[in-house]
Amino acid sequence: MSDAALSAAVLLLSLLLFVSGRLRHDLVALLALFAAVLLGLVPPEGALAGFADPAVVAVAAVLVVGRAVELSGIAAAITRRLVPATAGFVVRLGAVLLLGAVLSAFMNNIAALVVTMPIATQIARDTRRPVSLVLMPLAFATILGGMTTLIGTPANIVLSSVRKAQLGADFGFFAMTPVGVAVTLAGLVYLTFIGWRLLPQHQAERPGEKALWRAFELLVPAASAGDPLLVRRRLRGAGARLMASFRGRSRLDADAPLAADDRLLVLGRASPWEVAEAAELLPAAPRGADGDVTARVVVAYGSALIGLSLGEVRLRAQGALNVVAAGPSALLGRQPLDQVRIAGGDELFVRGASSAIADFAADARLLEIDRLDVRSIAGGRAAKVLGLFLLGILAVVLAGAPPALAFLATATAMAALRLLPSRDLYRAVDWPVIVLLAAMIPVGHSFETSGAAEYVASWLSGVLGDASLFSALAALCAATLLLSMFLNNVACALIMGPLAVQVADRLGISPDAALLAVLIGTSSDFLTPIGHQNNLLVMAPGGYRFTDYARAGAALAVLVVLVSAAVLARQFAPG
Repeated sequence: MSDAALSAAVLLLSLLLFVSGRLRHDLVALLALFAAVLLGLVPPEGALAGFADPAVVAVAAVLVVGRAVELSGIAAAITRRLVPATAGFVVRLGAVLLLGAVLSAFMNNIAALVVTMPIATQIARDTRRPVSLVLMPLAFATILGGMTTLIGTPANIVLSSVRKAQLGADFGFFAMTPVGVAVTLAGLVYLTFIGWRLLPQHQAERPGEKALWRAFELLVPAASAGDPLLVRRRLRGAGARLMASFRGRSRLDADAPLAADDRLLVLGRASPWEVAEAAELLPAAPRGADGDVTARVVVAYGSALIGLSLGEVRLRAQGALNVVAAGPSALLGRQPLDQVRIAGGDELFVRGASSAIADFAADARLLEIDRLDVRSIAGGRAAKVLGLFLLGILAVVLAGAPPALAFLATATAMAALRLLPSRDLYRAVDWPVIVLLAAMIPVGHSFETSGAAEYVASWLSGVLGDASLFSALAALCAATLLLSMFLNNVACALIMGPLAVQVADRLGISPDAALLAVLIGTSSDFLTPIGHQNNLLVMAPGGYRFTDYARAGAALAVLVVLVSAAVLARQFAPG
């Protein structure tokens, strides 16, 4: 079998594993790398070259810098002040979508969602509309904004690295801004006036209704010890269900007699204290001090809480708050709540002082849904963070500094000045993405050197044939968009970037036009919840089904392809 066939087989098998979701994306990338080495497609001495690639360093540094900006409170304060408080729903929705897109142009997409999501839910409450009408449009807006600058998303940095390898120079910081801004503005207009109208209005989400199922624990008082059937009937009368019971760490049989202080795992819609009072039981979680509030939050991907148990959250918050309930997913293992391990996307109900929840939510990267408490800004620190961030951008734009070097220097300065807590320096980096990127770089290179990419490019060129520049760019963008439905956008950029350059060469069109079409396609994850982490994060809070994304996202995807192809065809028209 030829090297081209072997390389294509490795890449095809990797794609199938990526799409299946059975293995972590970073693990799939490492398996592909080892397969390429064993098959002789990648020399052993070059297998780890990806870890030294400037694109990998740039992505890691940008994530650290973006985390410092997020924790400074600047973005949240700007968003809160610029969203009009008294305007109508459409105006306020459009404002928060625009600000979400602007923020995501300069910081991590998830961070932009973390900052703007509480404000979006407040808009829904104020206008007495379900949150399902605002959360998905906001997720889409933060994805759109990432198309507009070099650091908007890791895939942009990857494609800049591809350009340097293929054409000898990186993309400029604002090279993608003309097409990115055009696509983003068209998308925001659609989402503000049309997109939200296509979404389901879940009546159960309307403010003031106790419609959210939550898992919590109650204690058996001495007066209620004995027959578990009596306890079950009382819980049903309180609108709750008994899911399991525990004595110490041991789970009891369903018909086992209950003793004082046994713990009951309960699923209900009302608060633990309301259910406890109605069912003549005791709440396991304390109410706390007068003035304490309960916030419903979602654990964002990259949160420091992922992998911890619910019982460890109080320790991490230094006793300032408690997890009083969790989303229904906490019931899957039928184990005591304090033993449940936290995963990205989990819903938690935390209780404490408003200021403590606001600070902890920012530190732990929790997306607040049902409250709006914004972390205060430390003026001097925030000014230093913003100043260093702007210096890093200016070094790239005006001095021509390599992005990896400029933002690594920015991250180093922020760490040296203690503008980012030491515990966040490495937690800010999305290590699975770093490993995926570093492992896939040699694999992608072998796809080129083996001749497989040339064969695929030849086939695509034949298919496109005499197509106009507009049609060719639309086809490249659409193909990338469809691939990004199932594939991490970094891996998608690594595969489609070099291919686009070869297709452009065969068709006689600008390679920059082809690369920018791919850049737009990698960030157009609007059709499924699994295409982008922000889509997945809003799925449970918004009560969305899988098919809801295509309802609002299909027309947006078509709009993105058409607008990007039209802008690029005009920008790179021959002559």
